Amino acid sequence: MDITSYGGWERCARLSNGRIELIAPLEIGPRVIRLGWLNQLNLFQEIETDLGKKGGEEWRLYGGHRLWHAPEEKPRTYFPDNQPVEASGEEMILVLTQEVEKTTGIQKRIILEMSEKVNRVKVTHQLWNRNPWSVEFAPWALSVMRKGGVAIVPQEPFVSHQQKLSPARPLVLWSYTDMSDPRWRWGKRLVTLRQDTSISLPTKAGFGNTLGWVGYWVEGFLLLKLFSYYPDKTYPDFGSSVEIFTNQDFLEAETLAPLSRVSPGAMVQHVEDWFLFDQVNLPGEEEAMEKTLTPLVEEAIQEVYS
Repeated sequence: MDITSYGGWERCARLSNGRIELIAPLEIGPRVIRLGWLNQLNLFQEIETDLGKKGGEEWRLYGGHRLWHAPEEKPRTYFPDNQPVEASGEEMILVLTQEVEKTTGIQKRIILEMSEKVNRVKVTHQLWNRNPWSVEFAPWALSVMRKGGVAIVPQEPFVSHQQKLSPARPLVLWSYTDMSDPRWRWGKRLVTLRQDTSISLPTKAGFGNTLGWVGYWVEGFLLLKLFSYYPDKTYPDFGSSVEIFTNQDFLEAETLAPLSRVSPGAMVQHVEDWFLFDQVNLPGEEEAMEKTLTPLVEEAIQEVYS
């Protein structure tokens, strides 16, 4: 870990295992602004008009990866992360802690642990309740992904009508979601959403994703985000553990923890494991796409749970 300048910020923490790197500004946050291979493209989208900015009361998107609390409401969810963060850690671990949000009494912390052996980052998202009363919320991890790629959500395994009568999972739609939008493909094995810079209308869907992963592919690079799903818990947004959103500028791949009533001084956390793969050819046909992704997903799952 070292301190460097990046994107107009003078003080940023950089973690690298010699193959991949991540960069987190210390003058704002907690947020990861860059994730990718050394000297290669950033898998996260950077919002150029926000780079290097800090301070003020205006909420800025910035890009990269951030932590929110669900459910989404204005102004509560949109507290700006424009102030410096407290940074600590050692070697391949970086801890970023935000000041307590003045309007909500919630404090955010992100713990980043990069593996030396594999291209993996364990990302622990913590929300602390600093109020003198209990509050219900859920950690919500949002990754603003690079333009021009494809988000991938697995479908539940097929089971015939004769074998199972109960539903498999919720599919959640927003008022502005058009299911005939050409960026969506509602497949038998996978649901995909393509980021298209020529289509300005936003679209979004949520999934009660029990299989515990969501992916994003762009220009031969693949990011898999793994997480735990708890079937006995209540998730925000009608049961969504994964949400994907896009407009003409970026795509967001989001995972959510279950809702929790958090006591004063207590904390709730949500863990994502990021796995990065390069030289991945993602076919357009669904069966071939699944054939490409399956061994990579299995490799990541084995690494997390072995």
